[in-house]
Amino acid sequence: MNPYLVAVLWAIVGAAGGSLVRWGSVRLARLEELEPGAKWWQRYGPPVLSAAVFAVYALQITSVPLLLVRSIFVLVLVQVIFFDFEHHLILDRVMFPAMVLALLVSISPLIISRLGLWQQPWWVGIAVGVGAGMLFLLLGVAGSALFKAEALGFGDVKLALFMGLLLGWPYTVTALFYGVLLAAVGAIAFIVTHRSMKGTIAYGPYLAAGAILMLLQLP
Repeated sequence: MNPYLVAVLWAIVGAAGGSLVRWGSVRLARLEELEPGAKWWQRYGPPVLSAAVFAVYALQITSVPLLLVRSIFVLVLVQVIFFDFEHHLILDRVMFPAMVLALLVSISPLIISRLGLWQQPWWVGIAVGVGAGMLFLLLGVAGSALFKAEALGFGDVKLALFMGLLLGWPYTVTALFYGVLLAAVGAIAFIVTHRSMKGTIAYGPYLAAGAILMLLQLP
């Protein structure tokens, strides 16, 4: 089949998945007693971004099972991006199941041998995930002590743990580097648009975007 046709078809699947992400996020927000927003980017951002990422993934990943599994993780990361932008919150209801799924992918011999989803020993993802989570926890504690305000939330710590489980070594480091760079750009944009250095930005969306970029580059 023509690869561009596959990309278009998978983009449609991505748009549907992104719409489902938005639908689920609205209901999760209400469970957390939060009011879902109705701005255009909040409503249409998830399906548009999911469609675009799915199309790019379809052009680059030739294995159908691999494309399917990585696309599922993309939807998780898209949910994190828009929910954290909107509510400054990364949900345990999303992160914990995602961590379990990433862990199963890394330790399941059947998945590893049949689909080629993981090229490292099963314990690498666990070690890197715990290491990344601990690093962000220490950074959060240090930032709070220095600036007398919350620098990194526990949601960011859990996201870093998830990224470690998902990406392994050394890809998690690269993804975190991407995330930090994107966060710096976001911080500059915030300062320029608000003409003030006061305020907070959500780091989760930028870390999740780094994970999406790195997930495409995994072997």
